[in-house]
Amino acid sequence: MGPRLTSGLISLFLIFPCIAQSAGNERIRHFRQAKKFAHEIHKENPYTLYCHCHYQDHKIDLNSCGYKIHKNAKRAFRLEWEHVVPAEAFGHSFPDWRGGAASCRKNGKSFQGRKCAENNTEFARIEADLYNIWPEVGELNGLRSNHSMGELGAENSKNGDFGGCRARIQDRKFEPMPPAKGRVARVYLYMDQNYPGRGIISEKNRKLFETWDKLHPVDLWECQRAKRIKKIQGNENQILKERCSSFPPLS
Repeated sequence: MGPRLTSGLISLFLIFPCIAQSAGNERIRHFRQAKKFAHEIHKENPYTLYCHCHYQDHKIDLNSCGYKIHKNAKRAFRLEWEHVVPAEAFGHSFPDWRGGAASCRKNGKSFQGRKCAENNTEFARIEADLYNIWPEVGELNGLRSNHSMGELGAENSKNGDFGGCRARIQDRKFEPMPPAKGRVARVYLYMDQNYPGRGIISEKNRKLFETWDKLHPVDLWECQRAKRIKKIQGNENQILKERCSSFPPLS
């Protein structure tokens, strides 16, 4: 880890003290904080997950990956931080999301959903887990929404033409480019292992993710990223531990 990255992370830790938990994210309190850490981590490999587009600071270089804009050019050029496992996937396991809470009132009216659930420290801890947070083209992040992962077959969907980015969307299913499938699968497997009982993986999708994991094995950056995350949020990614054992240790 370089001196600039180390210095930046130390500064963030001074601002945000640690919290203790038994599994998963041990230190990061909320998504806003997690995005700051994620930005520092990915400076050494500034490419988006689904389309492998290069970015600098918070701007996407669409020419680097041949990404074709659908409708929202402003958002297409903007870097956003994607939850591979959507917040809704585990959010519905919280009563705050489904029905609100006493603290979730504004202007005399109660509210529910994500904004309410973020007041729940356990939900916020899961939402802030860095293993689940990757850089992405803003427009594609929005189009993916909370769609589940899947294999869409050989046909092109009307909403699946992203030019050089071969991600596709159809019938509320999202299929990333092949190089991203293994990373996506291991994120889901990690999240399901560390936050059991949250409905993160169905039995049908478990087979899909196990297949993607085998067909698209880890690479050096995925393993280096995991080691940096461990130093920040405290817990080791057991899904990646054995898979990354053949790579050299992080310097």
